[in-house]
Amino acid sequence: MDLNRWCSSTTNPYCLLFQALSLIPIWHYLLFVSFVFLSFFYRFLELHFLQDLFSLFSGSSVTLTYHHGSQFYDAVVSKCRILHGTYLATPWLSSPHLQTVFLNFFGRPPLFKYRRQLFTTPDGGTVALDWLLSSDVSAGAIHMEDVVSTDESTPIVVVIPGLTSDSSSAYLKHLAYHTAKCGWKVVVSNHRGLGGVSITSDCFYNAGWTEDVRTVVNYLHKENPRAPLFVVGTSIGANILIKYLGEDGENIPVAGAVAVCSPWDLLIGDRFITRRRVQKFYDKALAIGLQGYAKLHQPHFSRLANWEGIEKSISIRDFDDHATRIVGKYETVDTYYRRCSSSIYVQSVSIPLLCISALDDPVCTREAIPWDECRANKNIVLATVKHGGHLAFFEGITASGLWWVRAVNEFLGELRASHFMHVQKKIAKPTIPLDSSIDQGPYVNVKEDGMVAALNKEPKTDNVEEIQVIQDTHSDGLNMIPEEKVVKQDELETNSKTGGSPCIAQVASAQDAAVNVITPFKRYLGQLSRQNRWSIWLLVYIAITTSWPLVGSALYIVFGKKIRDILPNGLVGR
Repeated sequence: MDLNRWCSSTTNPYCLLFQALSLIPIWHYLLFVSFVFLSFFYRFLELHFLQDLFSLFSGSSVTLTYHHGSQFYDAVVSKCRILHGTYLATPWLSSPHLQTVFLNFFGRPPLFKYRRQLFTTPDGGTVALDWLLSSDVSAGAIHMEDVVSTDESTPIVVVIPGLTSDSSSAYLKHLAYHTAKCGWKVVVSNHRGLGGVSITSDCFYNAGWTEDVRTVVNYLHKENPRAPLFVVGTSIGANILIKYLGEDGENIPVAGAVAVCSPWDLLIGDRFITRRRVQKFYDKALAIGLQGYAKLHQPHFSRLANWEGIEKSISIRDFDDHATRIVGKYETVDTYYRRCSSSIYVQSVSIPLLCISALDDPVCTREAIPWDECRANKNIVLATVKHGGHLAFFEGITASGLWWVRAVNEFLGELRASHFMHVQKKIAKPTIPLDSSIDQGPYVNVKEDGMVAALNKEPKTDNVEEIQVIQDTHSDGLNMIPEEKVVKQDELETNSKTGGSPCIAQVASAQDAAVNVITPFKRYLGQLSRQNRWSIWLLVYIAITTSWPLVGSALYIVFGKKIRDILPNGLVGR
């Protein structure tokens, strides 16, 4: 007895349901399965095409977060039309994941050629500085030489790449090309070991390594004292930039800065990137990039870190645990994330800073954005866009341009034309906490027995006015005298030969300069001596008050008999 005959001879409801379903055409089932699959795909990729369609592709407005009393906003940001407009993503890239993947695999970068300069850091490291000038991107430009022009007044934009990125990345080429088109100089400061340059020291870059950007900026300012310096950081480079700005405060030769898609809080970002399956894809992809970086410099990593752990790393956290944490001398990975997060430095930023983030960024979550801290700082304006992905922000039907590149160039242009460009005023570097020798970066010292120990090497202080100190060999002691204040010996001899006496005022000024150099040290020693003197008297007072009962009893036992002999009998009896 077949199934159809059995179902026709019974009143079983399941049989009746099966008969009804069998009457539906098969293509209806295929249509239903396709609808379910597309719904899942739409939500999984976080597509927003239907939202754009229902809004007639009008785009989403840019949300600006800033201090309401900020003069910087009123004078500069309020004039930026792009930041007060809307952003509409490319319709066929209406997903943060599609935008991010398209940027990394295609990106459609403009074609040009950098001019490379190899810069050696004080610790012996090598940083590749890739220059792009306006003449390199102008029509009919021909490379006649690899020497960077020396126009003293042309603004310079220093670019800090993201994690495992270098000057050849598509988004950096977009930024460099369009910024150079504006007539500015652009220099991409590649991280150590990237850009085809070998590692020449035991220092590696990480998310909190600010010493390279500090050294490069000070070098560029020294070589181009009249050129305004601007810094643009992207992704991890933005985290490094904000941390650098917070560490140095006003003592910085940077006129303004822009941070694009900063992770802000590395600990929150670590939790976010392992939360969903789609985020784990980025985690794995970035870990593979870090492994490739380590393999390029395997001799260094195998000597300073856990090479077996690096090869087995399947996430960013694994790599940081086996490499970054060990080289940087951090106790745990979470300690490294906490100390290197830029969110704790936002309140200390003292120069004009524009921050751009996408709320649907699949790598750097919106949960880490320090909204209140940005709102409390009058020097910061935070621009957030509903869509854009990570460093993508493609716009136009052909996806030929990046929205954030246009926003950055417009902001820098308005800042350049205003009087709100920061000018370095302080000479002395701010006081650095005692525990910053580890936080500043991974200086290491490899001993003969193979042990790796932290090297307490603080970064050098680059002053705005540099005073060279020389030794006065004509005196018995070593008098440290500024070079510009020293009286030349031949001038004194000339005055003597002509019958005149040496210029007493010049000699006195030189002696006063020596006293001025030594005076701060004497003042400091005097403070220490006064503190020590008060401390000694305080200890004496505490000792007397706490031990007086014992001292009194001992004195009574020793001198009690003599006291009884001296005092009258009646008085003693009482």
